[in-house]
Amino acid sequence: MLIATDARGRAVRQPDGERIAALLAGLAHGDHLILERQGDGVAGDWYVQVLYRDDTYQLEHRDGVPAEHYQTRSGSREDVLRALLGWAGGERTWREGFAWENIGAWFAPPDAP
Repeated sequence: MLIATDARGRAVRQPDGERIAALLAGLAHGDHLILERQGDGVAGDWYVQVLYRDDTYQLEHRDGVPAEHYQTRSGSREDVLRALLGWAGGERTWREGFAWENIGAWFAPPDAP
């Protein structure tokens, strides 16, 4: 199941493209939007999220495990919306057009002494 959650904690189950577009368009400075897959019988965290700040969208996605956590930035709401809709629809090409950085190390547990 796809769930969209806004910065105020309001959740929308099975949002369609129009609802996702409206949630993205409604982001104010410092707000975020998370699209998450839940209950698909797959272990781990599967989501894409966007944070709006300084007229830039910070886009992140995680593919199940912390090591597969990526981040990019874009000044284009249209490009971010295309990515969100592509991810939500299970398209394979939704990541194209962005310079993704793997930030999985940020979430790795610290080495034991």
